[in-house]
Amino acid sequence: MRATMIYGPGDIRVEDRDYPTLRRPDDVIVKVSAACVCGSDLWPYRGVKAVREPAAIGHEFVGVVETVGEDVRTLAVGDFVIAPFVASCGACPPCRNGVTVACEHIAGWGEADEHGFFVDGAQGQAVRVPQAEATLVKVPGHPAPDDALTASLLTLSDVMATGHHAAVSANAGPGRSVVVVGDGAVGLCGVLAARRLGATRIIAMSRHEDRAALAREFGATDVIGERGDAGAGKVREVLGGVLADSVLECVGTRESMEQALHSTRPGGSLGFVGVPTGGAEIPLRYLFDSNIHVAGGMASARTYLPELLADVLAGAINPGRVFDVVMPLEDAAEAYRAMDERRAIKVLLRP
Repeated sequence: MRATMIYGPGDIRVEDRDYPTLRRPDDVIVKVSAACVCGSDLWPYRGVKAVREPAAIGHEFVGVVETVGEDVRTLAVGDFVIAPFVASCGACPPCRNGVTVACEHIAGWGEADEHGFFVDGAQGQAVRVPQAEATLVKVPGHPAPDDALTASLLTLSDVMATGHHAAVSANAGPGRSVVVVGDGAVGLCGVLAARRLGATRIIAMSRHEDRAALAREFGATDVIGERGDAGAGKVREVLGGVLADSVLECVGTRESMEQALHSTRPGGSLGFVGVPTGGAEIPLRYLFDSNIHVAGGMASARTYLPELLADVLAGAINPGRVFDVVMPLEDAAEAYRAMDERRAIKVLLRP
């Protein structure tokens, strides 16, 4: 099969790889219908995260079950499924508490599982899914490969779930004002999540016309282009002299965290989901003085998937709009370049 590999900074290749086979009785093989490039995939691409050897890459995919292991009962050949960005067992204490990203038997795409068997990266034609019954979420019906619905279903594997996690962590809800720091796919999904949760005033921080337009489509009532003290001052101005009740940090840098903190009112809530890239420390004294509540981290997409899936299928939300470019898998290197150069918000790959 064809699959995407990263060899080093700026070096993405689509190569022939062995087609996956069942390794454990709880495995299934999924033929990928759609995958994508994530903002976090850009960290090794940019050299921020070291690449020590060629590695399979990609952690977001949807597809059709092709083969099932002998212990699999709730999934069948032909089922259309969504894969969260990690595989989890569903039975350990963290999983039972809804924190599937802390699963004691976690497996990541493009890595070895706890039994030492390789798990394929998502940016390929097929993937072996370990702990499949606990990991995969079955979608009723069989969405057409070119259906816009497929794009929205794909966001549930990561970015929509992550934006939702930011909004939940920041206590976004009815009657509350929200600021979203970051206008990438996660930030835009955070805007959509805040609207879904009932927030009445949603401010997107964006300097890009196309992203700002999508933020407004998703529910942003205001867009702010200023940054730093000027950005916080603009938030205060827009909100009539106060800062925001809830702030979503969706980038992961020192600058974005400072912007988020200084946009949050005393006693307000900050939800952070940006993957920390170094230097994004939270100043405890500032929290002590301001009584700001901070929560968040890596989103447990598997936990959020059922409720978000119901809204996608009902047409209540359409997060697939974050995909502004579609490319064939063979053009994965160009997909990375487009996102790295901000020529695309998020690229959907068709195997």
